[in-house]
Amino acid sequence: MDSFRLCLVLGPLAIYFLLMGAINLSRRPFLVTGARDLAALGVAVAGMVVVGPVELLLPEDAIHVYQSYVWLLLVVMYSLCLSLIVLLARPRLTIYNMSVDELRPVLAEAVSGLDADARWAGSSLALPHLKVELHLETSPVMRNVSLVASGDEQSYAGWRQLELSLAARFRLVKSPPNPVGLVLALTAILMFAALGWQLVAHPQAIAQGCREMLRL
Repeated sequence: MDSFRLCLVLGPLAIYFLLMGAINLSRRPFLVTGARDLAALGVAVAGMVVVGPVELLLPEDAIHVYQSYVWLLLVVMYSLCLSLIVLLARPRLTIYNMSVDELRPVLAEAVSGLDADARWAGSSLALPHLKVELHLETSPVMRNVSLVASGDEQSYAGWRQLELSLAARFRLVKSPPNPVGLVLALTAILMFAALGWQLVAHPQAIAQGCREMLRL
């Protein structure tokens, strides 16, 4: 892999790892919707997709016809495909930097204020008035919990109410930093260092790689 393609792969990933490291090192829980979480991951791996399957499967005829504009079309196509995946995904809320034991009392308090007929069944929760059914998925290593929709018939307005209620309560909750965040932050720093080295040591190779990819 040449210097330009290496920078293209590492750049978005480094930003993503730095963001995740900052979130996990925070002293407060961080709530994000599944759509935003998936969109951020899609942007992070965009460089890998470009230098991987997209460039390998790119037809030469398209390059001759559209020249450098073919990459603009591919970026638009990737954005549309990512948007479609996000829209088709089931509703989900992910809480970073919080264990399931810490989340349960906060979630119970939020649910009691939203739906008096809320029912628990193990790690599953049903909110009939909000038309929300979900179950808890935990990641002990990353120390996060996801509230994942259990059925196809879900109310996005109900999920939005649950999100706002939890977000309001998380502002009053403190949690210890997750040590995994330090690993993620250090990984991001190493990636940025590699990017900086490539930019300083091989500027001409990066420019040449960019021209070759864009067919300039």
